Amino acid sequence: MKKYDIGFVATGSVMTIVFLILVNYFTSVQYPWFIYPAFILVLFPLGLYCVYAKKYTLFSMVGSFLLLLFLITENYIDMPSYPWFFYTLAPIVMWPALMLLGKRAKSMTTALIGSFSFILYYIILNIFLAPQTPWFIFPAFVILWWPLSLYHIKRKSYFGFSISASLFISLFFISINAIFSPQEIWAVYPIFTVLWWPLSMYYFNYKKRNI
Repeated sequence: MKKYDIGFVATGSVMTIVFLILVNYFTSVQYPWFIYPAFILVLFPLGLYCVYAKKYTLFSMVGSFLLLLFLITENYIDMPSYPWFFYTLAPIVMWPALMLLGKRAKSMTTALIGSFSFILYYIILNIFLAPQTPWFIFPAFVILWWPLSLYHIKRKSYFGFSISASLFISLFFISINAIFSPQEIWAVYPIFTVLWWPLSMYYFNYKKRNI
């Protein structure tokens, strides 16, 4: 894509945003719905430019800023009494942070520090915004796959990964069961399903060695 193509897209985006603002003002001034298409129309030419110029870090920084600004605006419009945009802050900030780290983002140290910081952030958020329910275990479960997967991929221990992952998933379901519905033991059902993963890996390796 040539530079004048990007300029044409940017000009078209600006003109469309102005048009949408005018339509919004004359038809339904009570709600600024133009911000939804405007967000995409701003991000689209920016993405094209960054891909053309190979400035991926710049796109992550500006894109994350625009996304955060959009979510803060949406939060202020729809629910100003509850700052729900904080729930999205950690993954949005992590995007440009990992891009800035470059190759160091693939290291085990980065995975451990990033995961610990991510979990700590949501624990603090859990305490201040919704202390009645320990919901932080859900984002913690998601982010801990990062160092767990990286550890076994670097060592190519795929059977060990199936065992570690199965234990991790089982522990997660047991915790959910104990915290949210201790009166009924249902965690055994997904745990039984997960156990087929290491069993199938073991059978595959056993058959491979005996062929």
